[in-house]
Amino acid sequence: MQEYQLLATAASGIEALVGKELRNLGYETRVENGRVRFTGTMKDVLTTNLWLRTADRVKIIVGEFEAKSFEELFDRTEALPWESLLPVDAQFPVEGKSHHSQLHNVPSVQAIVKKAIVRKLSDVYHRRTRLPETGALYPLEVAINKDHVLLTLDTTGDSLFKRGYRKAKGGAPLKENMAAALVMLAHWFPDNPFVDPVCGSGTIPIEAALYGHNIAPGINRSFVCEQWTNLVPDGLSDEVRDEADSKADYDVELDIHGYDIDQNMIDIAQVNCRAAGLTHDITFKQLAVKDWHTDKLNGVIVANPPYGERLSDKETVHELYRQMGQIYRPMTTWSKYILTADMEFEKYYGAPATKRRKLYNGALRTDLFQYWGKKKR
Repeated sequence: MQEYQLLATAASGIEALVGKELRNLGYETRVENGRVRFTGTMKDVLTTNLWLRTADRVKIIVGEFEAKSFEELFDRTEALPWESLLPVDAQFPVEGKSHHSQLHNVPSVQAIVKKAIVRKLSDVYHRRTRLPETGALYPLEVAINKDHVLLTLDTTGDSLFKRGYRKAKGGAPLKENMAAALVMLAHWFPDNPFVDPVCGSGTIPIEAALYGHNIAPGINRSFVCEQWTNLVPDGLSDEVRDEADSKADYDVELDIHGYDIDQNMIDIAQVNCRAAGLTHDITFKQLAVKDWHTDKLNGVIVANPPYGERLSDKETVHELYRQMGQIYRPMTTWSKYILTADMEFEKYYGAPATKRRKLYNGALRTDLFQYWGKKKR
C-alpha cells in the first residue's frame, strides 16, 4: 500500500499532545506550529482519523515548494501527480490562505491552483470538455507562508472535534478535542475520581469517559476519505473500525461526575451522554460549586468556568473563583485544572498555580491553571 506524507493539524498549544498521541500509536513524528508531520498508508489515515483525540484534521501532503509568482505557482502545481489522488470525476474545491508572502491575494491563489490541477487532469484523462466533478469529494487546500507553498488533501471532512454525540449545546461549548486535551493534560487515571464542577453540556466528562474506556473518539462518525474508492480498498474502513472497537474496554468502572448550577445544562449533558453511549458511566447532577464536597481521595478536577468577558459578569465570575479556592485548596490529594481567559484567576482563587499552560480556545487566549495534588497511598 502506498505511503504518504501526512499532517495532523491542531490548535495552537496542543501540537505536542497530538505528537504524543501519534507516537503512542506507533508513528515517528515532527512537531511544528499548528501541526505534526508523519508518514503512513491509507490504513494509517483511517486509523489516525479514528483515534486522534486532540487533532483537528489529517491531511495528505500533495506537494510543497517555493513560489513568488503566479507562473511559478501554476507550473509547480501542475507538475504534481494529481492523477494519483484524484479520479476523473472528483469534486476538488480549493481553499486557500496566505501569510507574509508575495502571493497574498487568496482568491487569485485558489483560482490559479484550481486551473493548474484542471489542466493536469484534463491532459492525463484526455478530456477536451470540462471535468465533470460529480464524484466523491476531495477537499484541497493551498497554504502559503513566507512564499512556501503547501498543497494538501483533507482526509477528514468535518473537523475531528465533531465526534457525533453532541446533540445539544449551551451558550459557549468547549470543542471536544480541546476537552480531550484538558483530560490528557490532567494526567488522570481511570481508577481515580474525576469531577467537572461546571460541566455545561457535558463535553469534558464525556471525553474523560471515552478516554477511560479507550474508545476511539471517531468511532461513531464518518470521514470524507471513506468515499475514495480509488484510494481506499474495499473493506479497509470496516477492518480498521473493527480493530478499534476491539481495543475498547467497556468493563472498566469509572467514577466520573459532572455538576452545573443550571438544570437545563444538566438535561443537555444527559442527552449528549446518551448519544455517546455512556449513560451508565457518568453521573450528572444540578449543584452549585459552593455546595459540593467529597471525602474521596486522589481525584482530579477539570473545569472550564465562565470567563466573565462582559463587565457585568466579572463580579459573579470572580466570586465563583473564590468559591473554588475555598473548597479546593484544602483538598490536598486532588489535582485541579482550571481553564480560563481571566489572567487574574490566581488572585481570586487565593493561591498561585503549580504551573500555567497557554492554550487557545478557538481564537481566544486562555491559560490552564494547574494545581497538583499529592496522592495519598
